[in-house]
Amino acid sequence: MTIRVGNCSGYYGDRLSAMREMLEGGDLDYLTGDYLAELTMLILGRDRMKDPSLGYAKTFVRQMADTMGLATERGVRIVTNAGGLNPAGLAERLRGIADEQGVDVSIAHVEGDDLSERFGADALTANAYLGAFGIAAALEAGADVVVTGRVTDASVVVGPAIAHFGWGRDDLDRLAGAVVAGHVVECGTQATGGNFSGFADVDMSTPLGFPIAEISDDGSVVITKHAGTGGAVTVDTVTAQLVYEVQSPLYLGPDVSTRLDTVVLTQQGPDRVAVTGVVGEAPPSTTKVCLNSVGGFRNSVEFLLTGLDVEAKAALLQRQMQAAMTATGARPDVVEWHLDRTGVDDPATQAQATSLLRMHVRSAAPEPVGRAFSDAAIQLALGSYPGFSVSRPPAAATPYGVYSAAYVEQSDVPHVVVHPDGRREPVPAPDIANGADRSIWDGVSDRTAPLAAGSAPLGGTSATTRAPLGRLVHARSGDKGGDANIGVWIPADHPARDDAYAWLVGLLDVATVRELLPEAAGLDVDVHLLPTLCAVNVVVHGLLGEGVASSTRLDPQAKGVGEWLRARVVDVPTALLTDHSTDTAAEAAR
Repeated sequence: MTIRVGNCSGYYGDRLSAMREMLEGGDLDYLTGDYLAELTMLILGRDRMKDPSLGYAKTFVRQMADTMGLATERGVRIVTNAGGLNPAGLAERLRGIADEQGVDVSIAHVEGDDLSERFGADALTANAYLGAFGIAAALEAGADVVVTGRVTDASVVVGPAIAHFGWGRDDLDRLAGAVVAGHVVECGTQATGGNFSGFADVDMSTPLGFPIAEISDDGSVVITKHAGTGGAVTVDTVTAQLVYEVQSPLYLGPDVSTRLDTVVLTQQGPDRVAVTGVVGEAPPSTTKVCLNSVGGFRNSVEFLLTGLDVEAKAALLQRQMQAAMTATGARPDVVEWHLDRTGVDDPATQAQATSLLRMHVRSAAPEPVGRAFSDAAIQLALGSYPGFSVSRPPAAATPYGVYSAAYVEQSDVPHVVVHPDGRREPVPAPDIANGADRSIWDGVSDRTAPLAAGSAPLGGTSATTRAPLGRLVHARSGDKGGDANIGVWIPADHPARDDAYAWLVGLLDVATVRELLPEAAGLDVDVHLLPTLCAVNVVVHGLLGEGVASSTRLDPQAKGVGEWLRARVVDVPTALLTDHSTDTAAEAAR
């Protein structure tokens, strides 16, 4: 016996039509949506400051207004974390829509994650990650729609499985299997070919289909999608999502600690990937709390440096801006300069001749980085380096957020289900005698020991070819607070996959990661093995500073770091390169 659990949203702002597409596209038992991220909580916090009745994902309301009757007619139950900071408000809004449309639907919500009072006025939002047993309790009591606040992303999938199969807290392997299913489908079309380094082999001619997890009572899973939709479900597209935004091989959650190094993926048929072998361990006694605070105000300007003498032009501009800010009264607390040398020799176009010099300023108050800063930049226009230009006029100062994490005992979080009739049901925390401490949540206590260095990862060896690493591997990267993770793996169809993986393990030690990614040179780097996936997971701590909302990197969410790593040229054993990748490498070298 299996249940089919679909996804229709991977983030706040995902394809609006996806809910209807999933409901009309084929059979489902449950339809889930993930609308929350660390940055989203900050956005919802600002919404709530303007209007206390808000704080939830408004796009979900539009989707439900369009499809509530259809979901009820088809018997599909909806589970989502779109409640954000105000799940009670969202549940009430949905009941109003049901009354307006004459739809008989039972709506429950889960709350208790909001710990703002505990963390005080300095935190704009403070939300603990709840588990799936509250969702399950609501479904077991008959709810057709369950909306939550901050639960773990996988919980919206795990909850239906618990309710349907009657799993208990001791069913750790089953829970872990469902967690893997939830992690794979939580980001929507990222599991069906979206943001996939092998996109050239995926049908991208039509909108990608959203993923479906077929979950069995034993915790095994098949990942699939509706027939006739775009994209693909393969071992590699599923691996891409499995290694996304994870840290150590022990993937911690409030219900179970899932061993990602036990996951086995098998191509079962077209657009069908089986997930088996998943092992679960006891969860930590603590749960993580996502804290967002207003860090201050910031502004930026991007100067275009064209042609010759780029470094000299940049040095002149930096000296002039310092003097100009003094004259206009700009007094930022923090000044950052980033020079991106994007120009090429003998440029055939002006774009090829142009490098970017980005200046970022931050301050506790808006005035020092507002008009005074903009004036300083623009007043240099006719008296600075030759070819002075900016990509856009400096704007007004804007507030930015700072992310941090805290940890509290699960037993201290008031996890509560509010049933449709108003009845409040507390959800007990797991009974853990020896739970993990906060360090394991940060991936400290469970880090893999540094790998042995390869024979000569960047040097020459016999029978090697200089080639971009991406001619051999796939990669997917993302953010975890201020950290970046890069999952790298050998494609499933590689004819010598085990040999290629052994070489990759030898290549990607900490020192080589820092050499290939110079921005990581002064940062802590972890390298973890996921052998059943032929994958290596790299975590670069602090690459994103204080989180996405405050990062000044060109790529503040680290989405492109994996592609940067794939573009680095290394000595690859020629025997490991396929004919196509060898040809491509030779072409790149010419």
